[in-house]
Amino acid sequence: MPDIDIKDRNNKSVGTVSLSEDIFGIKAKDGVVHNAVVNFLANQRQGNACTKTKGLISGGGKKPWKQKHTGRARAGSSRSPLWRGGGTAFGPQPRDYSYTIPKKARRLALKAALSGKFSDHEVVVIDDLKLEKPNTKEMCSILKGLELSGKTTLIVVPEMNQMVMLSARNIPGVSVRRVSDLNSYDVAVHSMLLFTKQAAALISEASGK
Repeated sequence: MPDIDIKDRNNKSVGTVSLSEDIFGIKAKDGVVHNAVVNFLANQRQGNACTKTKGLISGGGKKPWKQKHTGRARAGSSRSPLWRGGGTAFGPQPRDYSYTIPKKARRLALKAALSGKFSDHEVVVIDDLKLEKPNTKEMCSILKGLELSGKTTLIVVPEMNQMVMLSARNIPGVSVRRVSDLNSYDVAVHSMLLFTKQAAALISEASGK
């Protein structure tokens, strides 16, 4: 099982923790993470863009002029897409962009993303991330001590911690997720992963699930 140092807030090693080989030590086929990320982004799309066709615009019910003998082009409605104030031809309409991928493929993509981060030395484990009250300045100090300041960082906690979430939400590029909410997109889009010791142990215990 791969081991990783546990850091304190001053970036000093205070021990090690063993990570699951099934999560942080696998090699997946190319495209597994990409497919999961594309699926995640597609499922986030609202798909509520809507333009009005000529049938949705008020007016235009009367034929502007008679069909023949006027010397002008034939016209059936003043709301034609060819006219100013007319409808939009082939414009976007509300649609559902979401689709599903197999659960096994989604889990494999997450494991592959985590393994890639670990092999690239982009995973940090901290012994404690407890805060007495929401404090953005203190959270910035912790990230600076771990040499994560200015880097897009995903903080992974065992369960939702209101103090950590409120302290990190105003820091650009920093996000907080529970272990149960981890997905391949969040892992891939952040340059660094910061696990608490408890979160690292919890995700390793879940390797067989």
